[in-house]
Amino acid sequence: MDTASAAGVSSKGNRGLFVAIAVLALAGVAVSAVSLQRHYAKSVSAFCDVGEKFNCDIVNRSEYSRLMGIPVAGIGVVGYGLLLLLATRYRTRTETPTRLLVAAVGGLGFALYLTYIEGYVLGTWCILCLSSLAMIAGIAVLAGVVKARAAGLRS
Repeated sequence: MDTASAAGVSSKGNRGLFVAIAVLALAGVAVSAVSLQRHYAKSVSAFCDVGEKFNCDIVNRSEYSRLMGIPVAGIGVVGYGLLLLLATRYRTRTETPTRLLVAAVGGLGFALYLTYIEGYVLGTWCILCLSSLAMIAGIAVLAGVVKARAAGLRS
């Protein structure tokens, strides 16, 4: 990408998209951090226990709450942190739209898999997890727009 295209990646039109992605990523870090805390907590939480179909503790402490020994919520903290860095510190780099889209779509795929586990294996939903799903879906859509705009600059 040439200098004009690099300038276009962080143009005023995209700046708002990058800010929205950064806000969603920051919220994702917060939600994942709370979820990680609940993963390790010994006590039962009341804020997320809304009947038999909504219980974050069941989801966050299930056998599916770890991937190769790593808490899924910890993966979320790191993943959202990466998206936050891409949307802020690295937003002017020419490769950022592609990296942002790949990371967001990967995160969305993982979140959809975990949502399937909640609904069809565990039979209970986690409000924190569903919030995270909404955030990563929003980031993926916005990243797609950023990527499309960046590709349009090259043609």
